[in-house]
Amino acid sequence: MSTQPDLLYSEEEEALRAAVRDMLGDHCDAAGVLARAETDAPHDPELWKTLAEGMGLAGLLVPEELGGQGATHREAAVVLEELGRAVAPVPYLTSAVVATEALLECGDETLLGRLASGRTVGVLAVALHVAPGAGHPAVRQVDGRLSGELTGIADAAAADVLLVPAQDGGLYAVDARAATVTAQTSLDLTRPVATVTLDGTEGRRIGEAAPAVRRALRAAAGLLAAEQLGLADWALTETVGYLKERKQFNRQVGGFQALKHRLAQSWLEVVHLRAAARNAADTLAQGGDDAEAELAVAVAQAYAGPVAVRAAEEALQLHGGIGMTWEHPVHLYLKRAKADSIAYGTPGAHRAAVAELVGLQAP
Repeated sequence: MSTQPDLLYSEEEEALRAAVRDMLGDHCDAAGVLARAETDAPHDPELWKTLAEGMGLAGLLVPEELGGQGATHREAAVVLEELGRAVAPVPYLTSAVVATEALLECGDETLLGRLASGRTVGVLAVALHVAPGAGHPAVRQVDGRLSGELTGIADAAAADVLLVPAQDGGLYAVDARAATVTAQTSLDLTRPVATVTLDGTEGRRIGEAAPAVRRALRAAAGLLAAEQLGLADWALTETVGYLKERKQFNRQVGGFQALKHRLAQSWLEVVHLRAAARNAADTLAQGGDDAEAELAVAVAQAYAGPVAVRAAEEALQLHGGIGMTWEHPVHLYLKRAKADSIAYGTPGAHRAAVAELVGLQAP
């Protein structure tokens, strides 16, 4: 067992948060995100360049000797909190966390260095809904050439390299330009999904798929809770601010007792989510026992999805008529919350995982 975790933010983490929040305030305003959401290219390459190359955040999980920052999942979680608060349309989770974790398991130093620089975006070609440890489709492989179709791949349109599981048990690196990437209808306008089709496409085997995918999805699910925390915290903060300004019958709407109760309940849920998300990030950062990390991640995801969705729903409802308009960004947060709630496993799947990990029998 690990020592008692310290879930408080360190000075370095608070400084990182402030830097990322300032940068997003300058480069990721709600109007810009909304404008991109209406196009066929929702990703923001300039924002990604600033985040990844300018601030060096794409390589947080990559060791320094490979060109990364040598930080931990705690720092990556802080970044994801802020990206969640801004519903930033960048492939940070998919490239700097998921693909990076898969490459760390495989030990591919060349690709790790490229992803750490931020000049290359990597995407693991496993559907966004797949939970850690669950089965997933794989493509056929004959003489190093891959053929097959994979659906629901998040941020595939932004990828430079795809990490593709094959039926021979290997994980292959594929130049994204050699694959056919077809956009799918996505609820979350800021994290689009696509179908990846390979037809005799050349791939380079970089390692075993099973352990790499399992490690990548476990980190993804654990750090996704940080993104959901940032989203829920934004929704609560914006709603409180709006209700302090909005008046009805010459009284501040926020002074109505029924609304106070709803806000208090939302605040409690966000506080509990912060503890669960921080514990998942801290446990992943410690390394060590896989079962302990799996439990921390499953607990966080069992709780995070419903809380983020409720916070976004409350924000939309309590903003009244303005909350129902396209011009107000709250709908982006609700869509991201809904999409996140089934990403890397549903809350139900994670509750079942918790029960199995602690030996709790079903009634």
